[in-house]
Formats: sequence, C-alpha cells, structure tokens
Amino acid sequence: MTEEQRMQRELRSVRPRHDDPELPDDITSQDLDRIARNELKTLSKDNAEAVGRHLAMAARVIDEDPELAHRHVMSAARRAGRIAVVRESLAITAYATGDFALALRELRTYRRISGSNDQLALMVDSERGVGRPDRALELGRSVERASLPASVQVALAIAMSGARLDLGETEAALSELEIPQLNPKTAFSYSAELFAAYAEVLGELGRDDEADLWNERAERADAAVSGETAFDETMEILEIDEEEPDEDEESGEDQSGDDQSDDDATDVSDDEFAGESDDDDAADDSTPDDSDDTDDEAEHDAEASPRA
Repeated sequence: MTEEQRMQRELRSVRPRHDDPELPDDITSQDLDRIARNELKTLSKDNAEAVGRHLAMAARVIDEDPELAHRHVMSAARRAGRIAVVRESLAITAYATGDFALALRELRTYRRISGSNDQLALMVDSERGVGRPDRALELGRSVERASLPASVQVALAIAMSGARLDLGETEAALSELEIPQLNPKTAFSYSAELFAAYAEVLGELGRDDEADLWNERAERADAAVSGETAFDETMEILEIDEEEPDEDEESGEDQSGDDQSDDDATDVSDDEFAGESDDDDAADDSTPDDSDDTDDEAEHDAEASPRA
C-alpha cells in the first residue's frame, strides 16, 4: 500500500464526501503563523498554499461559523493528512462543532505525529464530551504538570475541574484550580478564564462573596490583557495593598521601595497594569505514524457539551 493510499484510508471516515468550500481572494497561507507555515514546507509549493489558505480561513471563521471552519480544515486534511498542524486543526474544529469523538481521535493522532502534549486539556475535555469524566481525570494525570507550559497547565486545571464537577466532586473541583497561576496579582492571557472558573466553583459551593471577588478579578484581568497594545500578549497586574498611608509618607517621596514605577504601567482603579512577555512553547518534532485510533471513540456518543 502506498503512502497516498494509507492517507486516504485514514481520512475516509473523516470525509466520506466533501466539496471544497470557496475561498475569498484576500486569504493566503501567509495569514498563518510562522510555525504552521514551516510545517507546510514539506508539501509542494502549490499544495502548501492551498492547505494554508484553508487553514487560515478556518481560523478566520471558527468563532462565528464552526461548521464552515470544519469544512475548510477537512479540505486541508484531504491534501495534507500527515501534517501535525492539519490534524490539530481538524480536532479543534471537530470539538467546536460538538463532535467530541472525532476531536479525541484527531488529538491522539496529532500528539503521536508531533510528540507534543500542548493539546492535553482539549483531550481531557473531549473525554468529558463523550461522557467519560473518569477517563478524563486519568488522562489528565498521565502527564507531569511541571513539564507543560504555564498556559497548558491552566487549561488542563480547568478541564480537570470540569471533570470533577461532572462527577459531583465540587470540593475536588476547587482544589484542581488551586495552582500557582491562580494569583490575583498577576494576569496573563489565561488568567481571566482561570479566575472565572474558580469563581464558578466557589458559587457551586455557596461561597458567593468569594465568587463575586474572583469574578471581579477575572474582569480586571481580562480588561488588562485586552486593553494592552498589540505587541504585548501578557500582562502583569499589581494589586496595591489598601492601607492608609502615614502622614509623613504623603509628601510623595520614595519610601523604601513601596512605590511602583514602570513606564509601561497604566493605572486602572486600584491596580497597576504593566506589560510582560510570555514565552510560547512550540513542539515540532514530527514522528509520523498514521495508524488509526479506533479503540473506543465510537462506543460513547454523548450529546452533552463539556462544562466551561
């Protein structure tokens, strides 16, 4: 069996029949990030451009039309089923459309091809989506947390907390979220979602005052990150202790390092917001292995969507 035949066999269940959706003239493969474009360099020039355009279009429309985004990624998969970013994108759009079994299968293939665990949280949530919270927790514990980037650790904690809630283990759900990144004094791109998830579980426990506090922190973190200039993807929030200043400190002189000075800081309410860069981790060591995962995806076809 040739490589082309193997690829066609693997993708057969993904696209029994498929017509390529139209692409606008203004979309090009250059709209993809550098890492994705580098992966496509193993393809011919024309094929790489076609695949890149469909992936870029999927990224453009996934929020408002996940079904259309999924069709675009299927078009890319027909042409480049052995490329890790294509299988990753197929998993993401499948998840967005509620096809959690397909998402889980594609995520396993992506991890096998790329050697990366950066979509572990989505795998855990997909296990929840097919009705297996116990399997979700087992999967989440299978990787050493310290080996994951901070953003992946946060996403995994939220997914694990959701699995605990699925099982009715509310106290354990709260504990899953009590990780080092749950720090109200700093805010990164992932902080608002973490704070909001923590507030939700506090609300489930009837701790409404604490839930309100963490919801406020989530809103401030989101405002801090979204309000920063485009070149800053992460932010730092320094919450100033609300203490009455001594009379002799009101003169404005520098007092033993208590004052915060940062040219990039923006004073919002009682917080200072300062830009901070956050390193992105990218795993790109491809070890292609295209055997299908057919052990258990189809045995559960739950309709319920995972809890946010």
